[in-house]
Amino acid sequence: MNAFLPADILFPQVESMEKWAVIACDQFTSDPAYWDRVRKNAEGAPSTINLILPEAELGTEKEAEHTALINQTMAQYLKNDIFTTYENALVYIERTLENGSVRKGLVGMVDLDAYDYSTGSTSAIRATERTVVERIPPRMRVRRDAPIELPHILMLADDHEKVLIEPIAEQKNELKELYDFELMEGGNRIRGWLVQGAAADAFNARLTEYTATVGKKYEDLNGVPMVFAVGDGNHSLATAKSCYEELKAKNPDQDLSMHPARFALVELENIHDEAQVFEPIHRVIVKCDPKALLEALQKDACAENGFQVKWYIGEECGTISLDKSKSQLAVGVLQGFLDEYLKNNAGEIDYIHDDDALIALANQENAIGFLLPAMEKSQLFRGVIADGILPRKTFSMGHSREKRYYLEGRKIK
Repeated sequence: MNAFLPADILFPQVESMEKWAVIACDQFTSDPAYWDRVRKNAEGAPSTINLILPEAELGTEKEAEHTALINQTMAQYLKNDIFTTYENALVYIERTLENGSVRKGLVGMVDLDAYDYSTGSTSAIRATERTVVERIPPRMRVRRDAPIELPHILMLADDHEKVLIEPIAEQKNELKELYDFELMEGGNRIRGWLVQGAAADAFNARLTEYTATVGKKYEDLNGVPMVFAVGDGNHSLATAKSCYEELKAKNPDQDLSMHPARFALVELENIHDEAQVFEPIHRVIVKCDPKALLEALQKDACAENGFQVKWYIGEECGTISLDKSKSQLAVGVLQGFLDEYLKNNAGEIDYIHDDDALIALANQENAIGFLLPAMEKSQLFRGVIADGILPRKTFSMGHSREKRYYLEGRKIK
């Protein structure tokens, strides 16, 4: 059985798709006004805002109130026949981004038995960054009794030859179009087509062949090859996994091999899609002795012909050569050094997206900034396979408003 499969997909039958679809719950966590606008915009209409808990509400008085309403509303939507079910189906998606490019994706379900988020995992599906286990229990409280799930997980394939999703894109005019509309709050346009029958079978066949041969790309690495990586929404997928493991532990004598909780709905994307952009996340260390930190870095983590990384201290700047033997990625070498150095020395680290912001922050007293290069797309899988997991804040997949919006669903009870 492949690790990514067609599913019985719930699709909303609503008057306004714009009011139905809202952005991933882990966005705009410091902007409660965003979520207030979403609720006001969707007021009185069926909407996924009534089926998810924005992380901006975690730890607030709204958390318990809205958590109690979520499962009740899910059951009500099912009772009121809000959804149509497309059996054994996939959904091909085209999402227009801020720069006008179009990112392709495919909605289906993953086998949670093929996913392991722990550091050093050798499973077919792996996390790209460390999972903060403390973030899972609040999400489990929402999912544990939920009758349906809605995904904001973006899963990645390292598909150089573009054999998985792109053939579906070429035949989209032969498929049934499910939706075409503008997403709320500046999310831009999204279109979706139903993939069933022969088209779904053909995809399954291509994925089976792809899975059987994917390891050949990584034969020069010591680690165990993988098929997919979680790009966004790993804590949501980890929550699904935790709920499934909890269910198995409570029912040791039951055969749960085909229970719907074994699977989770995701959107699969190809990192080699031209619209898929990985942006670097830079490092600035404040409240430190910047010259001492730079000297220690040069002594402990640099080598000739290494990764070239630019540093800034006030008006000064220069380039260091980070030792490639320590990691597949420049950020891996730097973060590994910083983690150890800051255990015994003064300094606080922050993660910065924009070049100009990094340089400005490094210009303050007792600060040093490192301008990291953009990660090559092929380095993502190689880094996880070789190093076990990537350092936190390694890369960003596009801007906040380009994250996945909740649209399709699936029964998990």
